[in-house]
Amino acid sequence: MRFVTYTSADGDRVGVINGDLIHALPRGTTLVELLPSLREAGARALAEPDETVALADVTLRAPIPRPPSLRDCLCFLDHMRGCLRAAGGTGTLEQVWYQIPAFYFANPATVIGPHDDVPISPGSAWFDFELEIGAVIGAPGRDLTPEQAEGHIAGYTLYCDWSARDLQGLESQLKIGQAKGKDGATTLGPWLVTPDELPFLENGRLALQVRAEVNGEPVGEGRTDAMDWSFGEVVSYASRGVELQPGDVFGSGTVPGCCLLEHLDFGDLGAFRGWLKDGDVVSLRAEGLGEVRQTVRAGAAPHPLAARPDPAAPVRRPRVNPAEPALPYTKGLHQVGDGVWAWLLPDGGYGMSNAGLVAGDGASLLVDTLYDLPLTAEMLSGMRPITDRHPLSHAVLTHANGDHTHGGQLLPGSVRLIAAEGTAHEMRTEMPPELTAALQVMDLGPTLSRYLRDRFRPFDFGGIRLRIPDQTYDRRLNLDVGGREVHVLNLGPAHTEADTIVHVPDAGVLFAGDLLFIGCTPIVWSGPIANWITACDTMIGLDAAVVVPGHGPVTDADGIRAVRDYLRHVVEQADAAYAKGLDFQEAAFGIDLAEYADWLDAERVVVNVYQRYRELHPDQPAIDRFALFGLMAEWDRRRQS
Repeated sequence: MRFVTYTSADGDRVGVINGDLIHALPRGTTLVELLPSLREAGARALAEPDETVALADVTLRAPIPRPPSLRDCLCFLDHMRGCLRAAGGTGTLEQVWYQIPAFYFANPATVIGPHDDVPISPGSAWFDFELEIGAVIGAPGRDLTPEQAEGHIAGYTLYCDWSARDLQGLESQLKIGQAKGKDGATTLGPWLVTPDELPFLENGRLALQVRAEVNGEPVGEGRTDAMDWSFGEVVSYASRGVELQPGDVFGSGTVPGCCLLEHLDFGDLGAFRGWLKDGDVVSLRAEGLGEVRQTVRAGAAPHPLAARPDPAAPVRRPRVNPAEPALPYTKGLHQVGDGVWAWLLPDGGYGMSNAGLVAGDGASLLVDTLYDLPLTAEMLSGMRPITDRHPLSHAVLTHANGDHTHGGQLLPGSVRLIAAEGTAHEMRTEMPPELTAALQVMDLGPTLSRYLRDRFRPFDFGGIRLRIPDQTYDRRLNLDVGGREVHVLNLGPAHTEADTIVHVPDAGVLFAGDLLFIGCTPIVWSGPIANWITACDTMIGLDAAVVVPGHGPVTDADGIRAVRDYLRHVVEQADAAYAKGLDFQEAAFGIDLAEYADWLDAERVVVNVYQRYRELHPDQPAIDRFALFGLMAEWDRRRQS
């Protein structure tokens, strides 16, 4: 039999499905009170229903809308191995996983129905689903054997454990169990099915085929008889010294492959489909148990909590951008020329990037977006007095890094998004934006974790859908923005695969993107460094009176010269170290930064020396970005101490 709970004018009703109809039990009846004699109650309803309603005409609730308790088990060890591999591990489980079945208590108050919208957990950028099977206890029992425990299961239902993986990853470092990462929602439904209608193997394991999809695209499929721990075993274990109650629900844990986390590969981030976002539709099916189909919706923003002081943390030097600004270096919109504005975001460090606005007659052009949606929304709102009179018609992305691209989805669809082809290529192939949250939550050891969280804590990477450029160009593009000529030039590769500058000749203003870091240290992700030095000479040759860097305060040609001279200094120092036979780490950790030592984020010299060594010796072993961040963190730690 298949039992449902549905909404009616009189409140929740319970019934048995008969074809396309629901045969209802008397008003006020709950499924929990029927569980000890479920089949008898179902037979009465089929013979003499209190009412019959069409299944298609009702809204289904969870079969048990508020279970007495909710335990989520981990019966599929392959799922746990997959999760460990996704986090960069080997997939090897500790021996205890093979000794006892694992479970944790979930929140009965967050149970939702099979077609309800699912809110993303506040503050989460890594929202995930997990396809499971739920077993519902039908009769009280204590200290049960596995065989007795199976007899206490009244029925089964689909179970979805909605998981905020970033919150879960951060909270796991407390080593006291699950918290807000698993507290958002749990789906049960669409109905509760009695065991006699489902297939089992001789060993007692439920044998169902399951499948998970997002927006109609398959994510994973599998079988429930792959369980390492059976329902009988986990229920028996949970009943030790505890009286189980009718309506208690046991989740099976995720059927291997039927969640997003297991498909994450940090060695191939471009292949990951990304985490769930507002509007995604998740469909989970199980043979005999039906389907749940739910739409993910944006959640509320969390109220921030101030971190507690860490008495063991080293005392850090205050972060102060040392550059002398040509204009006040404060957050917000600053006019830098006739019909030209810069949006500045001090202090110019990681993610604290600048953008620009060029207004013509009835049209305007945006130069870059910001690192997250709240920052970009604030900027667009601040520009509205101008863009209301001169609507945005174009937007140029100077390069692919997220602090200049992540806000693109907030631009009106009518805005033509333009970038160099190399920028578009990097945007299509780099990791999904929300994975940047790894820098905020992953446990990467005391030095690197502290460094990354210090640098990236201010940003909210949730809900970002990267908007790919509508138009690309190779080296040069001239734009007409409301009658104003704007020159767009790709001077890369240097900082990234392509680096665009935007020149407004009639105003004498140059937007340099991340070819310029003023008062903070440039970082050569792509190179060669000689290209960057040449780009500086090209920018100086444009003779712009006002230069807006990608990071730091507004400057002029002297600011360009300072960046050029820094790069020349790094080349000189690195070449001398290479000639002495030092490896790149010895060169980077021993470098004399001279007058550039006080620039913010000076530790980026590690990456710059590494790139120079790669130019001098192309067979230099490649180092991935996380490893480079680790070396920068260690350089910074030594400097701070």
